[in-house]
Amino acid sequence: MFDIANPFQLHRAARAEHIDPSGHVNNAVYLSWLNDAAMAHSEALGYDTMRYHEIGAVFVVRRHEIDYLRQGFEGDDLVVATWCGEVKRSTALRHYQIVRPADKVTLLRAVTKWAFMGLKSGRPQRIPDDMCAVFREGVGTL
Repeated sequence: MFDIANPFQLHRAARAEHIDPSGHVNNAVYLSWLNDAAMAHSEALGYDTMRYHEIGAVFVVRRHEIDYLRQGFEGDDLVVATWCGEVKRSTALRHYQIVRPADKVTLLRAVTKWAFMGLKSGRPQRIPDDMCAVFREGVGTL
């Protein structure tokens, strides 16, 4: 069902407030869910807001690429899967896939380029090696 084995998974239910005038889940809602999954995955791996402040740097979005493949509708139970991809000195790619388990259909695939930025300097900062290792290996389900 997923593009990789054992991605981090966050469950979401499409409710009435998520539906746009076209009758399907609004694209801004999907983007919000991608962010929720990224944050939940980070927290599950021990990198919550407090930890980032201790490190003195945070990840910020530099770019989103989203392919909307199918529509989601009110009442759909969905899974937002995410996993880490290529990591360079101060940037990292995060992949996403939103699936409707009822019919195993992929609704969306996306990639976000994140930059690791110093809180005080506002400049790119090297991603610590131990952090890279944790994110490459970490999976789970919420």
